Amino acid sequence: MEAVLDHLRGAIERGEYAVGDKLPSEAALGKEFEVSRSVVREALRGLQALGLTVSRTGRGTFVTAAGPDENPVFGPYSARDLIEVRRHVEVPAAGYAALRHSSDDLDMLTHLLERMEQETDNTAWVALDSLFHITIAQASGNPVFGKVIEEIRDALARQSSLLNQLGDRRSGSNTEHREIVEAISGGSQEAATRAMAFHLEHVEAALTSIVTNKNGRRPREQNGKS
Repeated sequence: MEAVLDHLRGAIERGEYAVGDKLPSEAALGKEFEVSRSVVREALRGLQALGLTVSRTGRGTFVTAAGPDENPVFGPYSARDLIEVRRHVEVPAAGYAALRHSSDDLDMLTHLLERMEQETDNTAWVALDSLFHITIAQASGNPVFGKVIEEIRDALARQSSLLNQLGDRRSGSNTEHREIVEAISGGSQEAATRAMAFHLEHVEAALTSIVTNKNGRRPREQNGKS
């Protein structure tokens, strides 16, 4: 998937596919790269999340920009939407979880942490990651926190998948998750909020590095906007 996405993104950024052009069909791309259509579909979803293409039912996938959007969209929510909400929900929720967690909450977090550290399949890891963050929200003792994370669960999973595939985030996330669990286990509200804030800062930084060019410049001008 990473190879297909990287190739198509490069072709778009080099102008081999201009804005308005239609990309080859899933079947054609699958044949070209010798991968399944499901792999191609995932790559096309990645392009769409980056704001490079749009999928039109029955017509195919069309290029909409010469460079990635600075604010990618994951399902109904943008990356900016997600990070703003997460700062105001997950950071305090982690702090409350440190004060209010039950032994069952801690057992579940530890179990999820160990499974994520051993997991090699990206799709399975992303599912565990979503459950990890929901469990922390629920451990806060405030059901509203849990409801909010449940609402954005699918968008978080899509973003997490993209970060792992293009930003090599899984190892870093595992380390940051362990720091969060240790802070919650230690009962330190300050340490837990700090660990969660640190994690979200790295998520945002990884996403920024993905949507910027490799030389650090911002994405190219898109649709008349910089």
